[in-house]
Amino acid sequence: MRKASLAVLVIAACAAGLVEPARAQTKVGSTLGTFLRIEPGARGAALGNAGSALPGGIESVYYNTGALGLLEGPTAAYAHADWFAGISHDYVALSLPAGGLGNVFMSVTALNSGDIAVRTVTQPEGTGVNYTVSNVALGFGYGRRITERFAAGIQANYVTEKIWNTSERTATFNLGALYKLSEAGARLGFSLSNIGTRARFTGRDLEFTYDPDPDAYGDNSALPGEQSTDAFPLPGVFRLGLSWPVTFSEKSRLLLVADGLHPNDNSESLNLGAEWTLQEMFALRAGYQTLFQNDSQLGLTFGFGVKGRLGGNQYRFDYAWAGHEYLDDTHRLTMVVEF
Repeated sequence: MRKASLAVLVIAACAAGLVEPARAQTKVGSTLGTFLRIEPGARGAALGNAGSALPGGIESVYYNTGALGLLEGPTAAYAHADWFAGISHDYVALSLPAGGLGNVFMSVTALNSGDIAVRTVTQPEGTGVNYTVSNVALGFGYGRRITERFAAGIQANYVTEKIWNTSERTATFNLGALYKLSEAGARLGFSLSNIGTRARFTGRDLEFTYDPDPDAYGDNSALPGEQSTDAFPLPGVFRLGLSWPVTFSEKSRLLLVADGLHPNDNSESLNLGAEWTLQEMFALRAGYQTLFQNDSQLGLTFGFGVKGRLGGNQYRFDYAWAGHEYLDDTHRLTMVVEF
């Protein structure tokens, strides 16, 4: 079962163009839908985004759809991130049991720029008209615990990006699996994210009029035309991760996580994280992301989490901070309720 599952993921990675010979240069900025790379959950973000082998939690599904098979009972999550330049990122997810046959999953990811002034060469201070950039991804997934040690999942996503009156629409798929290595709880995770076809922008902002022969008189000098944009791939990434729990006592334990990433538009990198949990109520987290990546501008991460009960339901509140070399620091908040 393990060999077959790993073979399927490797074959899918090759088909998606994620596993290919090393090249002297990367392809940074060559993909569409890069908002799909913004990790929504504060827990994973605080752990340096090393989330492909996290042992459960609805926030782990973003990194590895195999985590769907480990969820028990209905779970809902909401995450908000203050991104760069006043951009907001919101994420809502819901998981429901499928009658003893695993779990179904739904998510909505939204990125919004807010109002941006239209500026021209003759009106650099603005024309009085505003536009927005908005990206949305709708996800539908299914995961199941296949054996006591092995869980797998799949997710389909409908993705749309809109810049004023120009937009693109496409579909992606995520695959993932988790394997429990030891009775102590060590796990191996591997996943493929954003497998899909190329997409291009279309819309009336690309329309224009032209004169095929400016030197001729009496012809139609305002023929309609439309500019055609190139088709670009989606930001695919292959993750291979390991989580290793260390128990100090019944009230204190440590979780170490590591992820190796192979994206299709950048160099390989390593994410590392550690989570210390006290009395199942408080968690302190730290990590480092994009280690060994060419010209990385990211690095340290930090966060904490609080867990408690509200009536018959269990809730978790998480916060994460991540630094950036040139842009503003980012902050994430996540609320999870397990019914």
